[in-house]
Amino acid sequence: MATNAEKLPLVVIIGRPNVGKSTLFNAITGTRRAIVGDEPGITRDRINGRATHLRRPFRITDTGGIIVDDKEVIPSQIYRQARFALQEAAQIIYVIDGRTEITAADRDLLALLRNEGKRVCLAVNKIDAPSRESLVGSFYELGLSEVFAVSAEHRLGIRELLDYVTRDFPEAVTPEAAEEAAGEESEEAPEKRNLKLAGPIRVAIIGRPNVGKSTLLNTLTGEERAIVSPIAGTTRDAVDELVQWNGNEFLFIDTAGIRRKGKTRLMAEKLSVVMARKHMDLADVVLLVVDAEEGVVGSDATIAGYAHEEGRAVIIVVNKWDLLPNAGKRQFERDLRDQLKFLDYAPVIIISALEGTGVNRIFPAIQRVYAAATKRVGTAELNRFASFLNVRETNKIYYMTQVAIRPPTFVLFVDHADALHFSTERYVVNQLREAFGFEGTPIRVKIRSKRGKAAK
Repeated sequence: MATNAEKLPLVVIIGRPNVGKSTLFNAITGTRRAIVGDEPGITRDRINGRATHLRRPFRITDTGGIIVDDKEVIPSQIYRQARFALQEAAQIIYVIDGRTEITAADRDLLALLRNEGKRVCLAVNKIDAPSRESLVGSFYELGLSEVFAVSAEHRLGIRELLDYVTRDFPEAVTPEAAEEAAGEESEEAPEKRNLKLAGPIRVAIIGRPNVGKSTLLNTLTGEERAIVSPIAGTTRDAVDELVQWNGNEFLFIDTAGIRRKGKTRLMAEKLSVVMARKHMDLADVVLLVVDAEEGVVGSDATIAGYAHEEGRAVIIVVNKWDLLPNAGKRQFERDLRDQLKFLDYAPVIIISALEGTGVNRIFPAIQRVYAAATKRVGTAELNRFASFLNVRETNKIYYMTQVAIRPPTFVLFVDHADALHFSTERYVVNQLREAFGFEGTPIRVKIRSKRGKAAK
């Protein structure tokens, strides 16, 4: 069973829409993890990050903008997501726009925060000039003793804010102390330490809008980590969660639904597609989620092509299988392989994310394809393999070697630096798979002459 990984103290950023929460999150983490724009309500799910201040590491969560008592589906789900974060928070940063007057909505939200019984400080944002510092005084009437003037955009006042927020957090273990502690561990400890130092397997969940990516993330993590609604495009930021399963760590990233360029109109949606592709490129493994009820469509192949071109290991996850009539299941499987021929190496897992059926097969599949994508084959073994290749071309293969992983990449040294015919390249790739495995990962083959010239 998957469990959330051990966690540092949590700081939660909260506030009404468009007050600068995501800009503050990015300033504290030193990243562009959260999408920032002028449209209110861009952030919807919880966005997680990590930061360190004065050697005190902590986690930090950016929540969606909250308007108390809003009954619409998305705003009410945003508030629900924020409540999950607040339950675990060690410190709450309540962000307010310093250029506006205090509203009833500000007071209502603060009342809810006080009911949580957590430490709350006020960050009066957008105070980016000395002339605006006088505006801060009026916000003391909210009754919070800790009030900080900041400009998240210009990185002003952040140090003073974090001095207060992290003052009771434990300091990071020094390298000397870590080394001393390591010496007291059991004989199994080195393997565990090495695994942890290697970091978690980064898994991007990709697919068209509304195919069930967020539902799958919630099922994999065992909690309502991402907002789920029937509205296509609900997820905008990439939502991630660190999960432990069978002694290994997995960082799942639920990306926004990827649309074709001409189908994205709002700035927030365009940015989310760019960020989704960026997170996919940085992933070790990609879960391509396909909707069984709607069938495989052209945009599924387009999205799969992004992962294939970047050399990511891929697992095809067919969701909503329970909604497909038995008569249509065999035809669906034929259509799937026909339209995604270039992913013939990718394993297919059939699930219902909502009911949880089949999801337990995903973790071991991730481990298998990750192991394949990072596998190295020795040159001597490859040369024995090459000697048995039946390549019917004028080029003679002298020897071959593996030059990269993720994806596994091989160089064949031949007579002439002429590109292999596509059928010959496919033959070599298939033989490599049969001989050495490489499940779920693309394989790259390059040609180089003995004189050092690369193939055209």
